[in-house]
Formats: sequence, C-alpha cells, structure tokens
Amino acid sequence: MAAALRAMTSGGLLRAVAGTAILGGLGLPVLLGLGHGIAAAFGHFPAIGAHGPDLRPWRELLEMPGLGRAVLLALWTGMAATGLSFLLATGTLAALHGRGAARGLRRVLAPLLAAPHAAIAIGLAFVLAPSGWIARALAPLLGWARPPDIATTGDPLGLALILGLTAKELPFLLLMFSAALTRIPVGAQMAAGRALGYGRTAVWLWVLLPQFWPQIRLPVMVVLAFSVSVVDMALILGPSAPPTLPVMIARLSSDPDLQALLPASAGGVLQLVLLAGTFAAAAVLARIAGAAGRAFLRRGHRLRGTGRTLALLPAASAGIVLMAFLALAALLVWSAAFSWRWPELFPAQLTWRHWLDAGRWGWPAGASALIALASTGLALAAAVAWLESADRLGRRGRDRWLAAAIHVPLLLPQLSFLTGLSGLMIRAPLPPLAAVIWGHWLFVFPYLMIALKGPWEAADPRLECSAAALGAGSWRRLWRVKLPVLLAPLLTAAAVGFAVSVAQYLPTLFLGGGRIETLTTEAVALASGSDRRVAAVHAVLQALLPWGAFLAALAVPAILHRERRGLGGAA
Repeated sequence: MAAALRAMTSGGLLRAVAGTAILGGLGLPVLLGLGHGIAAAFGHFPAIGAHGPDLRPWRELLEMPGLGRAVLLALWTGMAATGLSFLLATGTLAALHGRGAARGLRRVLAPLLAAPHAAIAIGLAFVLAPSGWIARALAPLLGWARPPDIATTGDPLGLALILGLTAKELPFLLLMFSAALTRIPVGAQMAAGRALGYGRTAVWLWVLLPQFWPQIRLPVMVVLAFSVSVVDMALILGPSAPPTLPVMIARLSSDPDLQALLPASAGGVLQLVLLAGTFAAAAVLARIAGAAGRAFLRRGHRLRGTGRTLALLPAASAGIVLMAFLALAALLVWSAAFSWRWPELFPAQLTWRHWLDAGRWGWPAGASALIALASTGLALAAAVAWLESADRLGRRGRDRWLAAAIHVPLLLPQLSFLTGLSGLMIRAPLPPLAAVIWGHWLFVFPYLMIALKGPWEAADPRLECSAAALGAGSWRRLWRVKLPVLLAPLLTAAAVGFAVSVAQYLPTLFLGGGRIETLTTEAVALASGSDRRVAAVHAVLQALLPWGAFLAALAVPAILHRERRGLGGAA
C-alpha cells in the first residue's frame, strides 16, 4: 500500500511538472499570441499607444497594393502543392504496396526528411534558375549562348514554389501514409477485391481509401497549414511582385516602424480565416469524394485500363524526389565552386575558401546548434515526464486533450500567433536567445511527442514488472530499464526535434527581434544575394546539422547495445 502510494505521489508530481510545462510553455503562449494578435488587429496594442477599438489596421491592410493577388497566390500554391503531394503519395503507395520497391522507402527518403525547407528551396533555386543545372544541360541542345530570359524561379504563377513544397512534403506524406497502411489488412482486402473482378485502382479507391483517410487526415491538414502559410520557401522560390500573403505579412511585422504591427496583426487574422476556409473546403471535398466513390461502387465501375495511369504516379514521385536530391547536390557543388562559367555543367575550379571563412558562418552554426539542443532537451524532458506519469497513474491513452493541444501549433499559421507574441516581447523581460528557444520549443515538442508516443506505449511492460519483482523502485526502473530499452526511439525523436528546430525561420526572426542569427535566417537572407557560394555554404550546414543528429540516433544505440539483440534501433 505504501509503495503504491509513493508511486502515485511521484506520478502525480511528474504529471504536475510536465502539465505545467506543456500548458504554460505551449498552450498559454499560443493562446496569448493569438489573442494579442486579434486584439492588435482591431487597434488594441498598448505597447505602441494604440488602445482600440479601431478598424485602421484593416483599412491599411486592405489598401496595400497587390493584396488580392497575394491572397490568391497563397491559396493557390498551398492547396496545389498539398493536393499534388497527396495524389502522388497515395498513387505511389497504391502502385507499389506489397512489392519490393516499397521496402526501402524509409531509408531513401530519410535525408530529405531531415533537410530543412530552406535548404531544399535554395538548392532548387540553383537547379531551376535560368543559369542553373537544367538550363546548362539544355544549352547545347537548344543552342543557348547565354542563360534564357525565362522566369523559372519567382514566376508569377508560383509554379517553382509549388514544386519546392511538393519536393519537401511528398517524402513526409509517403512515410506517414505507409505507416498508416500497416493498420489496414491491405493484402486480404486487395485479394478479395481482385477476386470480385476489380482492378488495383478500383480496390484502392472504393475499398481502401475510405478506411485510410481518417488515419491520414491529420498529416494532410498539417501539410496544408504549412503550405498555405509558408514564408521561407516563398521568399526563395515564390513571386515577389506581389509576394504571397505570408511574405507580405512577414515584411510588415519586421518593419522598423512599430505601427506596421497593426496591419500585420490584421494580416495574421486574415491568414487564420483563410486557413480555416481551406480546411473547410478540404473537408467538403473529402465528403464529396466519398459520396462519389460510393455511387461509383454501387454502379459497379471497375476502372479497367487504369493500370498504366496508376504506374505513372510512382514515376512522377521518383522524378520529384530526384529533383530534391539534385537540389542538395547543387548546394554541395556551389559551396565549393570557384569558377563556373556558362554553359559548363560543372565548375572549372573548386575552392574551399568559403568553407574556411568560419568567421562568417561559425556564429550562426553555433547558435543553431545551441538553440536546437536546448529546445529539444526541454521538449524531451517534458515528453518523458508526461508519458512516465501516465504510466504510473494508469492514464495511458486517456489524454485526448493533450493529443489535440499539441497539434494546435502545427495546424495554425505561424503568423497568426507569432505576430502577437512578437508584440508581447516588446515589453517582456525575456532575453532574445531565451525567447527564441521558447519559440522553437512550441514546434519541437509536438513533433517530438508524435514521434515518441507510439514507441513508448509499445514498450513491453513485462520488463518493468520483472524489475519491480526484484525490488527496483519506480525511479530506478525508469533509469535502468525503461530508458535504456527505449534509447533508440528516444534518440530518434530527439533527432526529429533537432531537425525541426534547425528549420525554424519565423520564430527566430520574430521572437529574436532580428538579433539572433541562425543558419536558417542567414541562408534565407543570402539566397537573394549575388554570391551563390556563400548562400550554399550556409544551406549545406543547415542540412548537415540535422543529418548529424540522425546519424547519432542510429550510431549510439548500435554501439551501446551492440551485444543486445533488438535494442540496436533504427532512425
């Protein structure tokens, strides 16, 4: 009885500490930032002497030139990239599932998952530019004596931005979808459908996709929220006159005139309304597709002759993935290029001069690593405390409110609450570095929790029971049994959090007040400069940091548990 009481007490203490960290560090900032942003949008901003109510912020926003086109560009590029990624991911898995080509998917796509969005965007800009690799390869065939005058990046329709978003989000959706398929008896249902005369495409559309959609809906919504509100990739690949709505709002928020925060806050609210509209449109579209599918099924449509069309989708996915790898290769080549004249396919001379100039990239790299380590360490401690307290109190799987709360920062446009938080930071006594770590934590914790929750709950409880039978207390069981057994998923989740932190652009820019330089902020700023080599060095380092974290997540368990079968782990 006394032992059980001690376990409950320690579990309750852990619960209180972790709950305070999650609510105070995650839920409260998002609500405060959102509330302050909405209040500022209607004129209430005491830090700059505005006490509302006032519609002037909205008038100033609506009078901005190009606002309508900026809104349409944001919606078009975001929804097109999400729809294309969904179509390609679903079609690729439908064509390859159960075949040998799908088995190595995780290892092939892992480098793209770890690479930040800005790094992929900068590499794609090098590939797609009028003087980039594609144009250089075509120059001898088309007789181009100089780079063509074609807007291949920053095009008015945002096609380069759509390609960049798809190249980054397609690998994420492929892995999320492949994990969801393990919960459905695909083989048995496919065999039953084929026995009734339905082709592979018909079985996927009429039978499997309706079961599949509820499990993949959240990742699709996360991708949609990011794509509609993205800033860093839109700055690099998107149009500039006018830019997309998120870029327009971000420029207002970074204006030296603090009065610009009022229309920026109104823009953040507008961004929130637009995203809610896209979510509603996606939900309606899913219902319409479901109703159409049931009608086709009742009429017995078997979709014969679609096998060749379905086979094109894996080829298109492979092409986009290859383009992303080509972008990373372009970063490496440009970072070491000394002389690269048109239309040579490779540099005539290589140099490491820009890599040796550590005074230029050393501080941003160190700041990125420090912020990522701090935010990931705090997030990992909070996640372990929460999951362990749930085990001790017997509440495993009952915290539905947490599952909903941790996804809120991923489903909201960052601008909708970061604009408000940046306004609160004007009078807050928090140092810029601490504010940036806190801002990164808002996004690191949800991804880390998603990555860790499944492996934690899947751990064999008999190991703890055996340790308890040998007299080990709750804390000793945690440190000597549970954490060593879960070392591989713990490090994998930490690597995910580290990669998320390195990729953060807006939290660093807004909460740091422009005083914290990271590889991401420097890479985005340098991408529009004239020296591609300096931008490439920063982008390569931005990708190398997460890759190093994932390699450590692979190597450490394999080394420490090299003599313990099943504990080597995989990232």
